[in-house]
Amino acid sequence: MSKIRSTNTGIEKIAFKELRKHKIYFRKHYGFQGINIDIAFTKKRKAIFLDGDFWHGYQFSKLKKRLPKKYWLKKIEDNIKRDKKNRAKLKREGWKVLRIWEHEIKKNSKKAIAKIIKFLN
Repeated sequence: MSKIRSTNTGIEKIAFKELRKHKIYFRKHYGFQGINIDIAFTKKRKAIFLDGDFWHGYQFSKLKKRLPKKYWLKKIEDNIKRDKKNRAKLKREGWKVLRIWEHEIKKNSKKAIAKIIKFLN
């Protein structure tokens, strides 16, 4: 567990590099009222979360059947609840929020970056 990074993950590095290639400047790991936003555009009030499939519960209904009940089930359920609460809080504060999943960046980073660019315009 201690080897698992929460910032500057592989998918974040890919996204940051691609955005910089497109001359898109942003704040990374921006803290807003207790919420850590992976990519923030503070003037536009736009937030992008780059979420790992496992940690943030992508297709969790399928995954939870295979997880050990005690720790992991609760951990991921809590992460999902926190993510929903954070997105709702940001929206109430006037932010627009985009979520990009890990598999989207790994499968086709160009398409994921195009999605971000479209979100920004």
